[in-house]
Parts: sequence; structure tokens; C-alpha cells
Amino acid sequence: MLKSILKSLLLLVAVFGSYAMATELPNPCSRDQNPNEFTVLSYHEIADKSETLDSTYAVTPSHFEEQIHWLMDEGYHFISINDILAYRKHAKPLPKKAVLMTFDDGYQSVYANAYPLIKKYKIPVVIALVGSWMEAKERVDFDGQMIPRDKFLSQTQIKEMVNSGLVEIGSHTYFSHRGIQGNPQGNMQPAIITRQWLNDTQRYEDEKSYRQRITNDLSKNNRFLEAYTGQKPRVMVWPYGYYNKAAHTIAERLGMEIGLTLDDGSNTHLTPLWSLRRILIDKTMTLKELEQNIRSRNANLIDNDRTTKAAHIDLDYMYDLDPAQQERNLGDLLDRIKKLGVNTIYLQAFADPDGNGAADYVYFPNRNIPMRADLFNRVAWQIATRTQVKRIYAWMPMMAWQLPKNHPAANDTVVTLQVDPTHLNMGYPRLSPFSSKAQKVIKEIYEDLAVSPRIDGLLFHDDVTLSDYEDDSTFARKQYKKWGLTPNVMKIRADREQYEKWSNLKTDHLDDFAMQLAQIIRDAHPGVKTARNLYAQVALNEYAEEWYGQGLAESIKRYDYTAIMAMPYMEQADNSGEFYDKIVERVKQEACGLERTVMELQTLNWRKNDEPISSRELYDTITHLYGLGVHHMAYYPDNVFKNIPDADTIKKALSQKPIYMHLSTPNTTIPNSQEQR
Repeated sequence: MLKSILKSLLLLVAVFGSYAMATELPNPCSRDQNPNEFTVLSYHEIADKSETLDSTYAVTPSHFEEQIHWLMDEGYHFISINDILAYRKHAKPLPKKAVLMTFDDGYQSVYANAYPLIKKYKIPVVIALVGSWMEAKERVDFDGQMIPRDKFLSQTQIKEMVNSGLVEIGSHTYFSHRGIQGNPQGNMQPAIITRQWLNDTQRYEDEKSYRQRITNDLSKNNRFLEAYTGQKPRVMVWPYGYYNKAAHTIAERLGMEIGLTLDDGSNTHLTPLWSLRRILIDKTMTLKELEQNIRSRNANLIDNDRTTKAAHIDLDYMYDLDPAQQERNLGDLLDRIKKLGVNTIYLQAFADPDGNGAADYVYFPNRNIPMRADLFNRVAWQIATRTQVKRIYAWMPMMAWQLPKNHPAANDTVVTLQVDPTHLNMGYPRLSPFSSKAQKVIKEIYEDLAVSPRIDGLLFHDDVTLSDYEDDSTFARKQYKKWGLTPNVMKIRADREQYEKWSNLKTDHLDDFAMQLAQIIRDAHPGVKTARNLYAQVALNEYAEEWYGQGLAESIKRYDYTAIMAMPYMEQADNSGEFYDKIVERVKQEACGLERTVMELQTLNWRKNDEPISSRELYDTITHLYGLGVHHMAYYPDNVFKNIPDADTIKKALSQKPIYMHLSTPNTTIPNSQEQR
């Protein structure tokens, strides 16, 4: 059942909102330094447990009134959709501490138990209705259960509330508040964002059919609700909080310029009207937690205030020619993730069976690269709905693609000058980021990845790099000429002024392209976070930025997270402790460096035939890094079947509180190193 599966996802939204410290001081490391302009609350049923259809998001009438009193006593002011539009379109000021109250699904208990209080305190609200539920005669298909129609609002009740002038009717779709089959394995996924898997033809619905389905649904609901309630909806309330660019574009075209989500974060002046963020109120939320939720959004406290505890997962371990064995592998993975206690997964979306460093296959349907198996969608959805993981990153190359030999862009590759065999050489094929043909192909690959219903983040592989002997392709030379440089790598290298300019421009070019690819994913998954792998030498050696075409300062500024590959065995460091200390010392020199940097550790010594690093050593390293103030931790690789690293040890290591968390908690003694160990 989609509803029961998505329940865990919505609970994570609630957990996200209440995690941050209850403070209204601005967060200096927030990407959006603008103040929160208004808060939106998302309610469902207002009923005692014995009367609810789903008690998870039900608030008792007494607790609901208690929340109203608390908001009023704390100086909050209730606002309407008209107030928001007047502010955004005509600059009419909103009151301080503005709050919009919304109710999803149209439960009868809203009329019975919430409406009397809405009238009593004159609170403007939005009630989102599902047309097919309203139009049902006797029973409503409620997540596969047939529920009596009288559990939902009647037409008479709706019109009474609308006529009060306090209630605005929003669209909650006509027949898309449900799950549809989203992959060959049978996962039921939100209809509003899913390209349906068609069993009869063994294919996904095409983009044209998807857009037409959404258009038909939303337009039908608008016509129905206008006739049924007397109001034409101008608010789109996205079922389960899921939406994408295609859906919101359709909604806007149909007159619904406001969209309500369940996204985490503040509603600043940069937040589009079509993706206003809401706090999901559930049955367990106390007044203190409600206060923390609101204050954390006022302070722009989102992901930068939550520690990343990430495992890199290779889908290669899951892949098997036998579908039944592949499913058993997935079951083993889910069990392991639960044991690891991680909250983030970097999930491989590509495959490199020949080991040359470039992706020959991907794990999702696409137009350009052979698909090894349709696996990314399935695994990501199962992790999201069956484990404690809060954020799933699609781990992808940017340039390291091995296109089929007959592909028109197959030969548009990076050219490396082999001048000094002892000098840095990236060692694997990449498409040239200066070729328009190659850029188009890469963008198409990302567009096809974006169709997957569950992507919370995008991790760029370590191929976002060009050495100081790259790229000397004809495409690159044309770009160098446009930059006012000599169109020849060796001549550029011979001129120090040109060389420095060239190095900086290459770094910017790579990051600019990465941001374009990230935007493609964000169009389908608006809340997606970006991360990139960065070589440790970039943080250790002042000349490494020129060698790699990577910059630590630029990376911290442009990506949400920079995952430094802090791997002393790979780097052949003489002293691993000093190696880690120097990286952290360098990161601390950057504004918000620790807040936006992930320390990514190795679990295998690839220079010694993939010899495992002892789990005890990993534990001690994590403890040491937390003691230095590191916020975010990851490791690679994770071997599901060999228990590498040891799951219990990793869970224990990652469950420690980083030292900065002790510092932020009043009256807490900071443990010394012996206590930490």
C-alpha cells in the first residue's frame, strides 16, 4: 500500500523539521540568508484516536486548540492566501510571525472539530480536496481500503465553510492521491511524479503521455471543485508533498499559481509561490516540538545543521542476471543498512565492469548508455521506505562516460598530453566538457536519471577534474581562444599569467557544468542537494588546484557538500593522523568549511590487493575526526556480503556526537579524548 509506505517518508519530514536547535538566530552557513517570511502548517484529521482513519497524522481537538492558543499567545498572526498574494504581487506587508493553516484530504472531522475553532478565532485556512473522493457516492477507495463516504466532507459542509469567507479550497488532484506502478519490480509510487510502468507493453509511459495524464487530472479536478464548491482552485496541494517542474508548470497554466509542499526549510522571498514549504503536524508533536520547528525555519536551519552519516553503496553488489537473486541481494542490503545506522546513502547509478574508470552502463533507462539493469529506482525506493535513511544521493560521473563506439559523441573526449610520464594523469577516459555534442549527451543522461521518483541528492564522482595537461582537444582549444588564451596547452603552460588564468577558468567551467546538471535533477526533485568528490591533495597542497582543476574554496561555496576523499592509504601518507589533521585544519580556514564538508574514509587498501582496513581503525579515525570538530562522515566502499566494515562497529562509531554538537548544547561538558575513546 502506497500510503503505508509513504507514512515513513512523511514521518522523516516531521523529524527533519524538529531536529534543529530551537533558536531564531540566523544560521551563518545557510544557503539562503533571507528571513523566513511566513510559516505554513499542514494538518490532516482533527479527531480523537478512536474516530480517525489514520491516527499517524491526527491531532486531537483539545491539542489543536492548545496549539492555536500557543500561537496566539506567542504573537503569531494567522494569514490567508490573499495576504500572501498581496505581499508577493503588491508588496503589502505581512504581519510579523505570520502563519497559514492548511488541512489536507478533506476529512469530515475538519468540519466537526476544527471548523468551530476556525470560526471562533477567525482563522483563514486552506482545505485541499481530492475530487474522486468527493464525488464518490457511498464509499471512497482510500489506499486500497473502502471507506464510508461520510468520513469525508459533504458538499453542504464545504459550501458552509466557503461561505464563511475563512476557507479557501485547494486542489489535491482528482485521482492522483494514490500510488501507481513505478518500475518493473512493482513498487507503487506517487502518481503525480511517476512515469507509470505498463505491464501489458513492458515499458514506461512516455513523457507526452505522462504530461497529458497530469493535465487531465488537474483540469478535471478544477472543473469538479468549481462546480462542487463554488470556488475555482488557485492553490495546488501536492499529494505526499511530491511535485516536479512538469507538474507545477501544468498547475500554473491551469490557474494554480500557489503550490504547497512538505519540503523542509523556510519560506523566504526566494521561495517560489509554487513550492511553499509546510511543517507537517503529526499526532506526537508537542508544543515544544512545534516551537522548535517554527524557530528552526525562522533561523534557516536545514541540512547544514544535521550530521551526515553516509555509506557508499555499489549497485554492482546488488546486480545479478537472476532477478530472484537480485531481490535477495536487495533484501540483504536493506537489513545491513538498518544495522549500520546511517542516515544517508550515496547510491551508485552507473557501472564500470571493465574497470577503466569510465561508466559503460547505467542502472536506469536512458537514451545514450546501455542499461545494465533497471535497478536504481527499485533500490532507492526500497531504501527510502524500508530503512531509517533520510537522504539518498544518486552517485554519478560527470564526464567519465564510455559511450558505445557508434555513438556520435563517442570520440569527443578529453585529450591528455603525455609529456611527463611521472606527472599526474587522471588515468581514465572522459568526454570533453568543451564539446557541445558531449555536453548534450551528458545532459540527456541526467534528464533520464531525473525521472526516478526518489532522488534527494546528487553526488558527482571524482571525474569532475582536468589535470594541468588537459584538455588539448579541438573543442577545448576553441574555448581557450574565446577566453583570450593561446589555443594550445603547452604554450599556455609556458606563460605563467595565462597558465593561472587557464587553471581558474577550467575549474569554473567544470563547476558551472556541474551546476547545470544539478539543475536538471532539481527540476524533477526541487529539494535535491549537491555533493562532489574532491581529491585530498586539493586540501593539502597549494598547487593541487592547478593539477586537478578543483578548488576547495570554490567547491565549498558552490556545492552543498564537498566530500573530501580522506584516504591516507590511497595517498600513501606516511602518518594517517597527521594526514587527517592537515585536511581538517585546511577546511577550517574556509567559511562554513566544516558545515559543508564530508570526510570520506576508505575501508579497503587498494594498494594492497583490496586489503580491508580494520573496523577498529575506522572507529578510532571517526572518533578522532569528530574530536577535531568534523560534522559529516562517509565511507567507501561498503561490502554487504563480507560485513566490511563491521556493521556494529560502524554504527557505534557514527552514533558518537561530534564535538561541535557538545559545544552547541548548554551545560554539557566536552569529553576529553580518553572519554571519547
